[in-house]
Amino acid sequence: MQQRFLSGLSLATISLLSCCFSASFLTAAEPIPARIEFNRDIRPILANNCFKCHGPDENKRESDLRLDLQDQALAKRDGQAAIVPGQPAQSALVARILAKSEDEQMPPKSSGKFLTAREKSLLQAWIQQGANWQEHWAWIPPRPQAIPQVATVSKQGNAIDHFIQDRLKSAGLKPSAVAERRTLIRRLYFDLTGLPAEPTHVKAFVEDQSPAAYEKLVDQLLASPHFGERMAIYWLDVVRYADSNGYHADKPRQISPYRDYVIDVFNSNKPYDQFIVEQLAGDLLPEPTSEQKVASGFNMLLQTTDEGGAQAKEYLAKYAADRVRNTSSIFLGVTMGCAECHNHKFDPFTTKDFYSLAAFFADIKEVGVGNAPAYPVATAVHQQKLKEIDSKLADLQKKLQQPTPALQKARKAWETKLAQQAKTTVQLAPWYQLGPYPVANFDEGHKKAFPPETEVDYSKTYDKFKWTKASQLVDGKVHPLNGTNRVFYLHRLIQAPANFPLKISLGSDDSFKLWVNGKLAAENKIQRGATPDQEKLTIFLQEGENHLLLKVVNAGGPGGFYFRADQLGIPPNIVKIVATAEAQRTAAQKKQLDDYYRSVAPELKPIRDQIAALGQQRKQTEQSMPKTLMTVSTKPRTVRILPRGNWLDETGPVVTPAFPEFMKPLPGDNPTPNRLSLAKWITNPEHPLTSRVFVNRLWKLFYGQGLAQPLDDLGAQGTVPTHPELLDYLALEFIKSDWNIKAMVKLMVMSDTYRQTSVVRDDLQEQDPYNYLCGRQARFRLDAEFVRDNALAVSGLLVRDIGGISVKPYQPAGYWRHMNFPARTWQASSGDGVYRRGLYTHWQRMFLHPSLLAFDAPSREECTVERPRSNTPQQALVLLNDPTYVEAARVFAARMIREGGKTSAQRLAWSYQLVLSREIEPFEEKLLSSLLEKHLASYRANMADRDSLSKVGMKAAPADIDPAELAAYTSIARVILNLHETITRQ
Repeated sequence: MQQRFLSGLSLATISLLSCCFSASFLTAAEPIPARIEFNRDIRPILANNCFKCHGPDENKRESDLRLDLQDQALAKRDGQAAIVPGQPAQSALVARILAKSEDEQMPPKSSGKFLTAREKSLLQAWIQQGANWQEHWAWIPPRPQAIPQVATVSKQGNAIDHFIQDRLKSAGLKPSAVAERRTLIRRLYFDLTGLPAEPTHVKAFVEDQSPAAYEKLVDQLLASPHFGERMAIYWLDVVRYADSNGYHADKPRQISPYRDYVIDVFNSNKPYDQFIVEQLAGDLLPEPTSEQKVASGFNMLLQTTDEGGAQAKEYLAKYAADRVRNTSSIFLGVTMGCAECHNHKFDPFTTKDFYSLAAFFADIKEVGVGNAPAYPVATAVHQQKLKEIDSKLADLQKKLQQPTPALQKARKAWETKLAQQAKTTVQLAPWYQLGPYPVANFDEGHKKAFPPETEVDYSKTYDKFKWTKASQLVDGKVHPLNGTNRVFYLHRLIQAPANFPLKISLGSDDSFKLWVNGKLAAENKIQRGATPDQEKLTIFLQEGENHLLLKVVNAGGPGGFYFRADQLGIPPNIVKIVATAEAQRTAAQKKQLDDYYRSVAPELKPIRDQIAALGQQRKQTEQSMPKTLMTVSTKPRTVRILPRGNWLDETGPVVTPAFPEFMKPLPGDNPTPNRLSLAKWITNPEHPLTSRVFVNRLWKLFYGQGLAQPLDDLGAQGTVPTHPELLDYLALEFIKSDWNIKAMVKLMVMSDTYRQTSVVRDDLQEQDPYNYLCGRQARFRLDAEFVRDNALAVSGLLVRDIGGISVKPYQPAGYWRHMNFPARTWQASSGDGVYRRGLYTHWQRMFLHPSLLAFDAPSREECTVERPRSNTPQQALVLLNDPTYVEAARVFAARMIREGGKTSAQRLAWSYQLVLSREIEPFEEKLLSSLLEKHLASYRANMADRDSLSKVGMKAAPADIDPAELAAYTSIARVILNLHETITRQ
């Protein structure tokens, strides 16, 4: 019955069913709001239950009825309307949702959807109140909001608290008390740096009771270089950053400079709108900087393939769809992927919109099959080193060019001697060229003798070919010879003052034969590309005129040849200049001769050696630069709408770059829009989504969940914001601050709402169990990287260097055994690389590091705006047995023994202050002391277990600590690192 009109019931049937209206409305289990709001109360019901068949997708629409558009929902069909404002009894929609017959009931049973009694009552009450409509909230630009006046906000609070407390008050609730200061500093450290607070910092903050102490701490952490690392971890999830290409063999790629760029963006507080522009179109900016080109690597973060059997056209279609799907999720928080095959079923995005957005990326230079090239990036360290080298080179070049009387005298003597020697050099006439002769194949071309091999006469014609002078074929340079399966002949005369051995260098593409005075002097049957000095030989000339004939046979592709004569060990052009009277030399010749002499003068050799050494240093510096993927723009490919997403179907119309039709374009938009236009459209202050999306995700980072959910779908399938006015306020404040990320973060963490305790009160648990109203702070497990960073930090192993290439910490042997094409094994980094932050761990999409995977890190195959948080036994096993954590526990144990005091009680108390920022409870001390004694006795009796524990990891166990004692305290450290409290942000 899905194919029937919703309004297909007769008026008699509607009247019969209307008697159910009052009962249904009055017996709803939950209270109905006094005033129904379409976006808050009605749109979610329609989107979830009705839009699939009566929404934007014309391909799936039943009965030509749309319930997502007001005019169509109210329009009459056959004298009836789905919705009659003020008259639910006359509305076909009400009749259908109350129908008892399965044939008439909506939504139909086959859809798997059903309406609750409350939802039915809401629909009826809404129609009764006039069926007031609203455009979906996310398509409306944020509007200025009046800040509610709430007397309970503290002096340290801000506008956020007014919105939150006003909503709590309306629900009959109060905010929670401020958390303890040790909890606040621990919370702030993890939220703003992803690292634990040092005990000295905790103590100083707890003791500092001044009103400015908290803000001072916030400013200090926002200025920390680790703030950029903390924020980068989230952003890299969003943009699907990885060190491998994903498809097929999941081969490694070079992209780490992009990660460093992101870290620097957050640390330098680059405006968010500029951040977006540089990523989408950094390469299109006027005179883009190296940093902006690195930023453009954003467009290359998708999955690619180099599988031999893959179809390039298919994968180019995949790449285009990926960019639309992920770009819309990343910046706009909407699900446009649905529109690849059909119009979106719930939101007003069309298939044309999808492919029009894909057209913005059609200029990106890429291949369908094969890895994109990586380009070198000069980091600040490299730039400084190159600057120093270039400065030294400039000084030496000045010294090299500085004239002196002694140098002038030496040069005069050199020229005189060279002029005498030049009288015995040969004279090379210009080349003449004949051909090319076509042949059936390479072998025939090499074997077959054509007429020039027996006679060379410039006046004759050979097989319709005639010798032509080729003065452009200068010596010492590779020259092209075009034509597949072709034979070329080159001839020149050489005048020798006497019988003379002449050293020459040849290059050819492909085989060659060389005759001197009619006799074969050399040959090589080979297929290769022509390069200088492939063949070096000596030919013997007779006094007077000599004939040199060269045959080059090209097998396929471009051909070419190279020739250079080595006379006196000096370039021919220099010999020629020396033989010219000084008065007749041109300015260019004089400079050429001067430059050459300075390159060989014995007096200048020490300077030349220094220049050569610095040149080698410069080359090594350039070779040591990290490489990264960048976007390179080229002529845009043609983009068509692919019917049902089928890359083989080219019947769809061609589309050009354009924004979704239902959304507002840029004022005075570029007639030829490109990725820069797209970036400017996204960052337009009037765009309804961009600022909302980002502040909503920031809210999630610091409060545990977004104001609107899910974070990647603000469309009709998402929830209405819990605090819509607050979301609009934050979005507008973000824009007013010139997209200042740190300012927005500070606003959030300075609020009373943020500083609340996370302890759950009974009234909150009963009325708001999911904490949607923010009556308390959230408590959640740390992200995977922070769990590891925390263990390394408290042990003292953590290396806190910022940036650099990805590293490979310990990983179980054989974990990569199924990786092929080629087969690979995990080689753990050497030295301090294994102790770097989790942010820098090599991210292999198909085989994500198991320790990260255990704590819910994503593979980053797609945009991930919110990681799941699981709680599994496997996580406890990782914390107990992963070599990273065992080694960290042993090093932490050594710290306990050395720094914690003389007694076990002192050491346990010290460890709790270090790891948990609090005092140890008596029952905890008693339990751990008992465990310590038990393990100490065990390890004294079992040397094998003790020694085995001491060998885990690369860090050597200290020789000055009793091994049994160290092993026993390692057990205690493993317990403390495994505590729920240790890996929880409170």
